[in-house]
Amino acid sequence: MSESDPPLLVDSHCHLDFPDFEGEQAELVARARAAGVTRMVTICTRLRNEPAVRAIAEAHAGVFYAAGTHPMHAAEEPLATVEELEALSLHPRFIGIGETGLDYHYTADSAAVQAESLRIHIEAARRTGLPLIVHSRDADQDMARILTEEHRAGAFNGVMHCYTSGQELARVALDLGFYLSMSGIAAFPRSTEIREIFAAAPADRILVETDAPYLAPPPYRGKRNEPAYVVHTARVGAELLGMTEYEFASLTTLNFERLFRKAVA
Repeated sequence: MSESDPPLLVDSHCHLDFPDFEGEQAELVARARAAGVTRMVTICTRLRNEPAVRAIAEAHAGVFYAAGTHPMHAAEEPLATVEELEALSLHPRFIGIGETGLDYHYTADSAAVQAESLRIHIEAARRTGLPLIVHSRDADQDMARILTEEHRAGAFNGVMHCYTSGQELARVALDLGFYLSMSGIAAFPRSTEIREIFAAAPADRILVETDAPYLAPPPYRGKRNEPAYVVHTARVGAELLGMTEYEFASLTTLNFERLFRKAVA
């Protein structure tokens, strides 16, 4: 493969089971492939929806999945168990634990159950060896504390998905061996601080994602996002790191394969 070939990207975080995409998964995957996005990870945010998410991954080559309880749903859903997550991890297309995490933007009142859920997912990541997929919003101090405490209790790895938090949480996460994932928000004109965090991060710890159907990058901002649009975020990432688009695609693909080893197997 050479730079004359189209760059091959991975959308490391999307939600192909969401109602926005109902009945369109085959077309979405085809458009992604045409854009050079050869693999994508569709994320289950409520464990009761896991069968539907699994079915999407099974139906499309290059689509993998992960499952967990999103922090904004932690108070509404039964707490996951470590054993339940371990059982799901046996599926060949299941490559990560989560998304899980802390979100105090709208759901700070459920902080305690969010933290309990997060710690359950961390233990599952430890036991399975699969990476933890972490959502963090307006919870930097608690997230840094819990990740640090849990890492001292036993190592695990993971990614801070759609990273939009502050510099200190980024430092803590990177010091623990975590990866940071760049979403379309990094391409928004006013996201200077986020771009600075990615520019300062080790290049071998950066992933790229859409979080589709949310957070479409320019020129699609405000519209429904989809995996094909990760190329626009990657273009911003390449400029930020002083790379060609091909180099950035190669870099983030290698990073994805290093973290999500099961996707390679």
